Amino acid sequence: MPAFNPFEMARSQFLKVAEQLELENSVREILLTPLREYNFSIPVRTDDGNFKIFRGFRVHHNDALGPCKGGLRFHPEVSIDTARAQAMWGTWKAAVADIPLGGANGGVICDPHNLSPSEQEQICRKWVRQLARDIGPKRDVISPDIMVSPQHMIWMMDEYEVLEGERRAGITAGKPVRLAGSMGKEESTGYGLVYALREVLYDMNLNPSNTTACVQGFGNVARNAIKLYHEIGGTTICVSCWDQQDQTSYAYKKESGIDLNELKRITDRFGGINKEKARDLGYEVLPGEAWIEQDVDILIPAAMENQITDDNVDIISDKVNIIAEGADGPTTPAADKKIEERGIFVLPDLLANAGGAICSYFEQIQGNINYFWPKDEVLGKLDVKMTSAYYKVSELAEKNKLYMRDSAYIIAVGRVAQACRDRGWV
Repeated sequence: MPAFNPFEMARSQFLKVAEQLELENSVREILLTPLREYNFSIPVRTDDGNFKIFRGFRVHHNDALGPCKGGLRFHPEVSIDTARAQAMWGTWKAAVADIPLGGANGGVICDPHNLSPSEQEQICRKWVRQLARDIGPKRDVISPDIMVSPQHMIWMMDEYEVLEGERRAGITAGKPVRLAGSMGKEESTGYGLVYALREVLYDMNLNPSNTTACVQGFGNVARNAIKLYHEIGGTTICVSCWDQQDQTSYAYKKESGIDLNELKRITDRFGGINKEKARDLGYEVLPGEAWIEQDVDILIPAAMENQITDDNVDIISDKVNIIAEGADGPTTPAADKKIEERGIFVLPDLLANAGGAICSYFEQIQGNINYFWPKDEVLGKLDVKMTSAYYKVSELAEKNKLYMRDSAYIIAVGRVAQACRDRGWV
Protein backbone atom coordinates (compact mmCIF):
# COMPACT_ATOMS: atom_id res chain seq x y z
CA MET A 1 0.00 0.00 0.00
CA PRO A 2 1.47 3.42 -0.93
CA ALA A 3 2.35 5.77 1.95
CA PHE A 4 -0.34 8.26 2.92
CA ASN A 5 0.24 11.67 1.35
CA PRO A 6 -1.86 14.44 2.97
CA PHE A 7 -1.24 16.84 0.09
CA GLU A 8 -2.65 14.41 -2.45
CA MET A 9 -5.69 14.04 -0.19
CA ALA A 10 -6.10 17.83 0.04
CA ARG A 11 -5.77 18.17 -3.74
CA SER A 12 -8.35 15.45 -4.39
CA GLN A 13 -10.81 17.18 -2.05
CA PHE A 14 -10.27 20.45 -3.91
CA LEU A 15 -10.63 18.88 -7.37
CA LYS A 16 -13.96 17.32 -6.39
CA VAL A 17 -15.32 20.75 -5.49
CA ALA A 18 -13.69 22.38 -8.53
CA GLU A 19 -15.81 20.07 -10.69
CA GLN A 20 -18.96 20.97 -8.76
CA LEU A 21 -18.20 24.69 -9.13
CA GLU A 22 -17.11 24.28 -12.77
CA LEU A 23 -13.98 26.34 -12.05
CA GLU A 24 -11.91 27.59 -14.97
CA ASN A 25 -8.60 25.80 -15.55
CA SER A 26 -6.61 28.88 -14.57
CA VAL A 27 -8.37 29.07 -11.20
CA ARG A 28 -7.84 25.36 -10.61
CA GLU A 29 -4.14 25.68 -11.37
CA ILE A 30 -3.52 28.62 -9.04
CA LEU A 31 -5.42 26.98 -6.16
CA LEU A 32 -4.03 23.49 -6.68
CA THR A 33 -0.43 24.52 -5.99
CA PRO A 34 1.07 26.75 -3.27
CA LEU A 35 2.02 30.28 -4.30
CA ARG A 36 5.34 30.08 -2.42
CA GLU A 37 7.51 27.48 -0.70
CA TYR A 38 10.66 27.82 1.41
CA ASN A 39 13.08 25.00 2.31
CA PHE A 40 16.20 25.56 4.39
CA SER A 41 18.75 24.15 6.84
CA ILE A 42 18.93 25.13 10.51
CA PRO A 43 22.34 24.49 12.11
CA VAL A 44 22.11 24.13 15.89
CA ARG A 45 24.97 23.95 18.39
CA THR A 46 23.92 21.13 20.71
CA ASP A 47 24.57 21.17 24.44
CA ASP A 48 27.51 18.78 24.02
CA GLY A 49 29.30 21.30 21.79
CA ASN A 50 28.61 19.60 18.46
CA PHE A 51 26.45 20.84 15.58
CA LYS A 52 23.29 19.21 14.28
CA ILE A 53 21.50 20.26 11.09
CA PHE A 54 17.70 20.35 11.08
CA ARG A 55 15.45 20.83 8.05
CA GLY A 56 12.86 23.59 8.14
CA PHE A 57 10.21 24.78 5.69
CA ARG A 58 7.23 27.09 5.20
CA VAL A 59 4.45 27.02 2.62
CA HIS A 60 2.14 29.87 1.56
CA HIS A 61 -0.83 28.35 -0.22
CA ASN A 62 -2.83 31.44 -1.16
CA ASP A 63 -3.16 35.01 0.13
CA ALA A 64 -5.86 36.44 -2.13
CA LEU A 65 -8.16 37.12 0.83
CA GLY A 66 -5.46 38.52 3.11
CA PRO A 67 -2.11 37.80 4.79
CA CYS A 68 -1.15 34.17 5.27
CA LYS A 69 -1.62 32.60 8.69
CA GLY A 70 -0.86 29.08 9.77
CA GLY A 71 0.66 26.60 12.11
CA LEU A 72 4.20 25.46 12.76
CA ARG A 73 4.98 21.86 13.73
CA PHE A 74 8.02 20.40 15.46
CA HIS A 75 7.77 16.70 14.72
CA PRO A 76 10.12 13.94 13.52
CA GLU A 77 7.67 12.91 10.79
CA VAL A 78 6.57 16.32 9.53
CA SER A 79 7.14 16.81 5.80
CA ILE A 80 6.80 19.43 3.11
CA ASP A 81 3.69 17.61 1.83
CA THR A 82 2.17 17.83 5.30
CA ALA A 83 2.80 21.58 5.26
CA ARG A 84 1.37 21.91 1.73
CA ALA A 85 -1.81 20.13 2.81
CA GLN A 86 -2.17 22.09 6.05
CA ALA A 87 -1.60 25.37 4.18
CA MET A 88 -4.29 24.50 1.63
CA TRP A 89 -6.72 23.50 4.37
CA GLY A 90 -5.84 26.75 6.15
CA THR A 91 -6.87 28.77 3.11
CA TRP A 92 -10.27 27.07 3.03
CA LYS A 93 -10.67 27.33 6.82
CA ALA A 94 -10.18 31.10 6.80
CA ALA A 95 -12.53 31.46 3.86
CA VAL A 96 -15.35 29.38 5.34
CA ALA A 97 -15.04 31.36 8.59
CA ASP A 98 -15.14 34.57 6.53
CA ILE A 99 -11.93 36.06 7.93
CA PRO A 100 -9.48 37.97 5.68
CA LEU A 101 -6.54 35.58 5.82
CA GLY A 102 -4.83 33.03 3.60
CA GLY A 103 -3.36 29.64 4.44
CA ALA A 104 0.21 28.86 5.46
CA ASN A 105 1.99 26.10 7.33
CA GLY A 106 5.49 25.04 8.19
CA GLY A 107 7.63 22.79 10.26
CA VAL A 108 10.97 21.60 11.50
CA ILE A 109 11.89 17.92 11.39
CA CYS A 110 12.82 17.37 15.04
CA ASP A 111 11.56 15.85 18.28
CA PRO A 112 11.31 18.40 21.12
CA HIS A 113 11.19 15.51 23.60
CA ASN A 114 14.89 15.01 22.90
CA LEU A 115 16.00 18.65 22.72
CA SER A 116 17.01 20.96 25.54
CA PRO A 117 15.36 24.39 25.94
CA SER A 118 18.52 26.01 24.58
CA GLU A 119 18.46 23.82 21.47
CA GLN A 120 14.77 24.50 20.93
CA GLU A 121 15.34 28.25 21.26
CA GLN A 122 18.06 28.13 18.60
CA ILE A 123 15.71 26.30 16.22
CA CYS A 124 13.00 28.93 16.77
CA ARG A 125 15.26 31.93 16.27
CA LYS A 126 17.10 30.52 13.25
CA TRP A 127 13.82 29.47 11.62
CA VAL A 128 12.69 33.11 11.85
CA ARG A 129 16.02 34.41 10.47
CA GLN A 130 15.60 32.27 7.38
CA LEU A 131 12.16 33.71 6.67
CA ALA A 132 12.29 37.23 8.10
CA ARG A 133 11.71 38.96 4.74
CA ASP A 134 8.64 36.88 3.96
CA ILE A 135 6.80 36.72 7.28
CA GLY A 136 5.22 39.43 9.42
CA PRO A 137 1.88 40.71 10.74
CA LYS A 138 0.85 41.75 7.23
CA ARG A 139 2.56 38.90 5.34
CA ASP A 140 2.47 35.62 7.28
CA VAL A 141 1.47 35.10 10.92
CA ILE A 142 2.85 32.03 12.70
CA SER A 143 0.73 30.00 15.12
CA PRO A 144 1.55 26.92 17.21
CA ASP A 145 0.72 23.43 16.00
CA ILE A 146 1.90 19.99 17.11
CA MET A 147 4.62 20.13 19.82
CA VAL A 148 5.03 23.90 19.44
CA SER A 149 4.40 25.84 22.65
CA PRO A 150 3.67 29.44 23.68
CA GLN A 151 7.33 29.72 24.71
CA HIS A 152 8.37 28.88 21.14
CA MET A 153 6.08 31.66 19.93
CA ILE A 154 7.73 34.13 22.33
CA TRP A 155 11.21 33.28 21.04
CA MET A 156 10.04 33.68 17.45
CA MET A 157 8.32 36.98 18.16
CA ASP A 158 11.38 38.27 19.97
CA GLU A 159 13.74 37.27 17.16
CA TYR A 160 11.54 38.93 14.55
CA GLU A 161 11.34 42.13 16.61
CA VAL A 162 15.14 42.18 17.01
CA LEU A 163 15.54 41.89 13.24
CA GLU A 164 12.89 44.54 12.54
CA GLY A 165 14.06 46.92 15.25
CA GLU A 166 10.55 47.52 16.59
CA ARG A 167 7.73 45.78 18.44
CA ARG A 168 5.67 43.53 16.12
CA ALA A 169 3.54 41.37 18.45
CA GLY A 170 1.23 40.39 15.57
CA ILE A 171 3.92 38.17 14.00
CA THR A 172 2.91 35.17 16.13
CA ALA A 173 -0.30 33.84 17.65
CA GLY A 174 -0.70 31.60 20.67
CA LYS A 175 1.56 33.67 22.91
CA PRO A 176 0.97 33.93 26.68
CA VAL A 177 -1.43 36.71 27.63
CA ARG A 178 1.35 38.40 29.63
CA LEU A 179 3.30 38.94 26.39
CA ALA A 180 0.75 40.24 23.88
CA GLY A 181 -1.26 37.04 23.65
CA SER A 182 -5.03 36.96 23.38
CA MET A 183 -7.37 35.93 26.13
CA GLY A 184 -9.31 32.87 25.00
CA LYS A 185 -6.70 31.69 22.48
CA GLU A 186 -5.92 28.55 24.47
CA GLU A 187 -9.57 27.53 24.46
CA SER A 188 -10.42 28.73 20.96
CA THR A 189 -10.12 25.61 18.77
CA GLY A 190 -11.78 23.25 21.24
CA TYR A 191 -14.46 25.75 22.22
CA GLY A 192 -15.09 26.65 18.58
CA LEU A 193 -15.71 23.00 17.80
CA VAL A 194 -18.26 22.71 20.60
CA TYR A 195 -19.98 25.98 19.63
CA ALA A 196 -20.64 24.39 16.21
CA LEU A 197 -21.45 20.99 17.72
CA ARG A 198 -24.00 22.64 20.01
CA GLU A 199 -25.87 23.91 16.93
CA VAL A 200 -25.71 20.47 15.29
CA LEU A 201 -27.28 18.90 18.38
CA TYR A 202 -29.95 21.60 18.41
CA ASP A 203 -30.77 20.96 14.74
CA MET A 204 -30.97 17.23 15.43
CA ASN A 205 -33.22 17.86 18.43
CA LEU A 206 -30.69 16.13 20.70
CA ASN A 207 -30.18 17.26 24.30
CA PRO A 208 -26.42 17.40 24.99
CA SER A 209 -27.09 15.88 28.42
CA ASN A 210 -28.30 12.71 26.72
CA THR A 211 -25.21 12.30 24.52
CA THR A 212 -21.83 10.64 24.94
CA ALA A 213 -18.56 11.22 23.11
CA CYS A 214 -15.18 9.65 22.48
CA VAL A 215 -12.18 11.85 21.73
CA GLN A 216 -8.96 10.95 19.95
CA GLY A 217 -6.16 13.09 21.33
CA PHE A 218 -5.57 14.79 24.66
CA GLY A 219 -3.75 17.95 23.66
CA ASN A 220 -5.02 21.50 23.80
CA VAL A 221 -7.86 21.06 21.28
CA ALA A 222 -9.17 17.85 22.82
CA ARG A 223 -9.01 19.04 26.42
CA ASN A 224 -10.84 22.29 25.74
CA ALA A 225 -13.47 20.59 23.58
CA ILE A 226 -14.08 18.09 26.39
CA LYS A 227 -14.30 20.90 28.95
CA LEU A 228 -16.98 22.87 27.11
CA TYR A 229 -18.82 19.72 25.99
CA HIS A 230 -19.11 18.70 29.64
CA GLU A 231 -20.27 22.21 30.57
CA ILE A 232 -23.18 21.98 28.13
CA GLY A 233 -24.12 18.60 29.63
CA GLY A 234 -22.31 15.97 27.56
CA THR A 235 -20.36 12.96 28.85
CA THR A 236 -17.02 11.81 27.44
CA ILE A 237 -16.39 8.12 28.13
CA CYS A 238 -13.07 7.62 26.33
CA VAL A 239 -9.97 9.53 25.22
CA SER A 240 -6.84 8.31 23.46
CA CYS A 241 -3.34 9.75 23.27
CA TRP A 242 0.28 9.00 22.43
CA ASP A 243 2.58 7.41 25.01
CA GLN A 244 6.09 8.75 24.48
CA GLN A 245 7.75 6.08 26.61
CA ASP A 246 6.08 3.12 24.87
CA GLN A 247 6.02 4.82 21.45
CA THR A 248 2.41 3.82 20.91
CA SER A 249 -1.04 5.18 21.71
CA TYR A 250 -3.53 4.07 24.35
CA ALA A 251 -7.22 4.73 24.94
CA TYR A 252 -8.50 5.47 28.44
CA LYS A 253 -12.11 4.51 29.09
CA LYS A 254 -14.52 5.00 31.96
CA GLU A 255 -18.16 4.12 31.24
CA SER A 256 -19.45 6.57 33.83
CA GLY A 257 -17.51 9.38 32.14
CA ILE A 258 -13.98 10.65 32.39
CA ASP A 259 -12.96 13.31 34.90
CA LEU A 260 -11.08 15.89 32.84
CA ASN A 261 -9.29 17.50 35.77
CA GLU A 262 -7.99 14.25 37.24
CA LEU A 263 -6.65 13.15 33.84
CA LYS A 264 -4.97 16.53 33.34
CA ARG A 265 -3.16 16.05 36.64
CA ILE A 266 -1.50 12.88 35.31
CA THR A 267 -0.71 14.25 31.84
CA ASP A 268 2.71 15.38 30.59
CA ARG A 269 3.30 18.65 28.74
CA PHE A 270 2.83 16.92 25.36
CA GLY A 271 -0.61 15.52 26.22
CA GLY A 272 0.45 11.98 27.20
CA ILE A 273 -1.47 10.34 30.05
CA ASN A 274 0.38 8.22 32.65
CA LYS A 275 -1.24 4.84 32.08
CA GLU A 276 -0.35 3.33 35.48
CA LYS A 277 -1.85 6.27 37.35
CA ALA A 278 -4.91 6.12 35.06
CA ARG A 279 -5.43 2.46 36.00
CA ASP A 280 -5.22 3.41 39.68
CA LEU A 281 -7.99 5.96 39.05
CA GLY A 282 -10.25 3.28 37.61
CA TYR A 283 -9.71 3.79 33.88
CA GLU A 284 -9.64 0.85 31.50
CA VAL A 285 -6.47 1.09 29.39
CA LEU A 286 -7.10 -0.08 25.81
CA PRO A 287 -5.09 -0.05 22.56
CA GLY A 288 -5.03 3.43 21.04
CA GLU A 289 -7.14 2.51 18.02
CA ALA A 290 -10.04 1.44 20.29
CA TRP A 291 -11.28 5.04 20.40
CA ILE A 292 -13.02 4.66 17.05
CA GLU A 293 -15.12 1.60 17.96
CA GLN A 294 -16.81 2.92 21.12
CA ASP A 295 -20.61 2.95 21.42
CA VAL A 296 -21.07 6.71 21.64
CA ASP A 297 -23.14 9.36 19.90
CA ILE A 298 -20.20 11.57 18.90
CA LEU A 299 -16.66 10.86 17.71
CA ILE A 300 -14.15 13.71 17.90
CA PRO A 301 -10.84 12.99 16.13
CA ALA A 302 -8.60 15.73 17.53
CA ALA A 303 -5.09 14.40 16.97
CA MET A 304 -3.60 14.18 13.45
CA GLU A 305 -4.56 13.59 9.84
CA ASN A 306 -5.29 10.12 8.34
CA GLN A 307 -7.00 8.63 11.40
CA ILE A 308 -10.34 7.48 9.96
CA THR A 309 -9.46 5.40 6.93
CA ASP A 310 -10.87 2.72 4.66
CA ASP A 311 -9.24 0.19 7.01
CA ASN A 312 -11.07 1.21 10.19
CA VAL A 313 -14.18 3.13 9.12
CA ASP A 314 -16.33 -0.02 9.18
CA ILE A 315 -15.79 -0.54 12.91
CA ILE A 316 -17.43 2.78 13.79
CA SER A 317 -20.42 1.91 15.98
CA ASP A 318 -23.94 2.07 14.58
CA LYS A 319 -24.75 4.33 17.53
CA VAL A 320 -22.53 7.16 16.22
CA ASN A 321 -24.59 10.05 14.84
CA ILE A 322 -21.93 12.77 14.55
CA ILE A 323 -18.23 13.03 13.72
CA ALA A 324 -16.77 16.42 14.66
CA GLU A 325 -13.28 16.84 13.23
CA GLY A 326 -11.00 18.63 15.68
CA ALA A 327 -7.90 17.74 13.65
CA ASP A 328 -7.09 18.72 10.08
CA GLY A 329 -7.64 15.97 7.53
CA PRO A 330 -8.46 13.13 9.95
CA THR A 331 -10.78 11.39 7.48
CA THR A 332 -9.56 10.04 4.16
CA PRO A 333 -11.75 10.39 1.03
CA ALA A 334 -12.36 6.63 0.90
CA ALA A 335 -13.59 6.61 4.50
CA ASP A 336 -15.57 9.80 3.89
CA LYS A 337 -17.56 8.10 1.17
CA LYS A 338 -18.61 5.27 3.51
CA ILE A 339 -19.48 7.72 6.29
CA GLU A 340 -21.69 9.67 3.90
CA GLU A 341 -23.39 6.46 2.75
CA ARG A 342 -24.09 5.52 6.39
CA GLY A 343 -25.75 8.88 6.99
CA ILE A 344 -23.42 9.96 9.80
CA PHE A 345 -23.40 13.73 10.15
CA VAL A 346 -19.90 15.17 9.68
CA LEU A 347 -18.83 18.51 11.07
CA PRO A 348 -15.88 18.90 8.69
CA ASP A 349 -12.43 19.97 9.79
CA LEU A 350 -12.28 23.28 7.93
CA LEU A 351 -15.40 24.35 9.83
CA ALA A 352 -15.16 22.39 13.09
CA ASN A 353 -11.66 23.49 14.04
CA ALA A 354 -11.76 26.99 12.55
CA GLY A 355 -11.94 28.48 16.04
CA GLY A 356 -8.15 28.49 16.35
CA ALA A 357 -7.72 30.39 13.09
CA ILE A 358 -10.43 32.86 14.08
CA CYS A 359 -8.83 33.58 17.44
CA SER A 360 -5.38 33.86 15.84
CA TYR A 361 -6.95 36.54 13.65
CA PHE A 362 -8.29 38.22 16.80
CA GLU A 363 -4.82 38.04 18.38
CA GLN A 364 -3.27 39.51 15.24
CA ILE A 365 -5.73 42.44 15.34
CA GLN A 366 -5.14 43.06 19.04
CA GLY A 367 -1.36 42.89 18.64
CA ASN A 368 -1.40 45.29 15.71
CA ILE A 369 -3.45 47.92 17.55
CA ASN A 370 -1.85 47.17 20.95
CA TYR A 371 -5.22 46.91 22.65
CA PHE A 372 -6.48 43.64 24.10
CA TRP A 373 -10.04 42.47 24.67
CA PRO A 374 -11.31 40.70 27.81
CA LYS A 375 -11.80 36.95 27.62
CA ASP A 376 -15.60 37.05 27.54
CA GLU A 377 -15.48 39.41 24.57
CA VAL A 378 -13.04 37.19 22.66
CA LEU A 379 -15.08 34.04 23.27
CA GLY A 380 -18.33 35.88 22.50
CA LYS A 381 -16.95 37.04 19.16
CA LEU A 382 -15.69 33.51 18.50
CA ASP A 383 -19.13 32.05 19.24
CA VAL A 384 -20.78 34.48 16.81
CA LYS A 385 -18.25 33.66 14.06
CA MET A 386 -18.50 29.88 14.50
CA THR A 387 -22.29 29.88 14.71
CA SER A 388 -22.60 32.07 11.62
CA ALA A 389 -20.20 29.89 9.64
CA TYR A 390 -22.01 26.72 10.70
CA TYR A 391 -25.41 27.98 9.57
CA LYS A 392 -24.10 29.21 6.22
CA VAL A 393 -22.65 25.76 5.54
CA SER A 394 -25.66 23.93 6.95
CA GLU A 395 -28.18 25.98 4.99
CA LEU A 396 -26.36 25.43 1.70
CA ALA A 397 -26.11 21.71 2.44
CA GLU A 398 -29.81 21.46 3.18
CA LYS A 399 -30.84 23.60 0.21
CA ASN A 400 -28.78 21.66 -2.35
CA LYS A 401 -28.85 18.24 -0.64
CA LEU A 402 -25.08 18.31 -0.12
CA TYR A 403 -22.76 16.45 2.22
CA MET A 404 -21.54 18.94 4.86
CA ARG A 405 -17.92 18.68 3.76
CA ASP A 406 -18.87 19.45 0.16
CA SER A 407 -20.99 22.40 1.29
CA ALA A 408 -18.13 23.86 3.36
CA TYR A 409 -15.67 23.45 0.50
CA ILE A 410 -18.03 25.03 -2.02
CA ILE A 411 -18.37 28.14 0.16
CA ALA A 412 -14.64 28.34 0.92
CA VAL A 413 -13.28 27.62 -2.55
CA GLY A 414 -15.86 29.90 -4.12
CA ARG A 415 -14.78 32.83 -1.96
CA VAL A 416 -11.05 32.33 -2.64
CA ALA A 417 -11.60 31.78 -6.37
CA GLN A 418 -13.58 35.01 -6.61
CA ALA A 419 -10.85 36.91 -4.76
CA CYS A 420 -8.30 35.62 -7.26
CA ARG A 421 -10.52 36.81 -10.12
CA ASP A 422 -11.12 40.18 -8.48
CA ARG A 423 -7.37 40.75 -8.11
CA GLY A 424 -6.82 39.90 -11.77
CA TRP A 425 -4.63 36.89 -10.97
CA VAL A 426 -6.68 34.69 -13.31
